[in-house]
Order: sequence, then structure tokens, then C-alpha cells
Amino acid sequence: MREMKIKQLSIFLQNRMGSLSKPLEVLSDADVNIRAMCMADTSEFGILRLVVDDPEKGKEALEKNNFLVKITDIIGVEMNDTPGGLTTVLKIIKDNEIDLEYLYAFSHDKAEKAILLLHADKLDELIEALEENNIIIVQAEEVYNL
Repeated sequence: MREMKIKQLSIFLQNRMGSLSKPLEVLSDADVNIRAMCMADTSEFGILRLVVDDPEKGKEALEKNNFLVKITDIIGVEMNDTPGGLTTVLKIIKDNEIDLEYLYAFSHDKAEKAILLLHADKLDELIEALEENNIIIVQAEEVYNL
């Protein structure tokens, strides 16, 4: 069976100038390619969320360089890259009363498609609700190898 859950790296950073470049350099030096990224911050710290082509290798390289890294399961869904594409997916999630913690998206190599990355506490329920509504869940390997 193919894996639907995507391993995401969450890296905790101090919120100060230049703190983003170091973990990206570490991944580059380790030959780990970034597929998607999202940055959230507060006045004190930031969380850099990354989907990379080799999550375990990325985590190991970052930890060797004293970064606090957590691997989290997320899912990716294919959505139409047109007005209303995101709204369609979010309506299904709302109608199924699933609480999203965060989301981010990136373009897909398929014409007029994007991949929406989602995290929720009830990830299995989220997968089930989306599949029941004919939303395509993108396999982890497809994201790692884009």
C-alpha cells in the first residue's frame, strides 16, 4: 500500500535576522531538496515547516547542527488551481467538522492543479472525509519526487 501521509519537518528558530538561512544551508549541504515550505512566527520564535525529498536525512542533518526538529505527518491533496479550488476543499473539511491546524500550498506539475498540504489532529478522519468527496490524496512519494 502506498503511503498517504507525508513527513514534514518542523524546525524551531529564534525570531532574529538571518535565522532562516542557516537551516536551509544545512539542508543544501546535505543534498536534501526542499519541495514546499511555510514559515510561521511570533515575536520570540518561528516554526519553519518543510517538505523535503528525504525527511529522515534532513532531520538528521539539522539535528547534527543543533536544530530542534520534529517530524509531523501531514497530507497533500490535489486541488484545482482556479478560483474556488481551495474553497471546495475547505467546505468539505468544515462540513465534516474537522479542525485544521494549518495549511499551505504549492504548484503542481499537472496543468491547472496545485497541491494543498494540510495538518489536523484527526488526520485519518480528514483523509476519509476527503476521499468520500472524491478529493485526490497525493501519495507521499509523489510529493517527495516532484
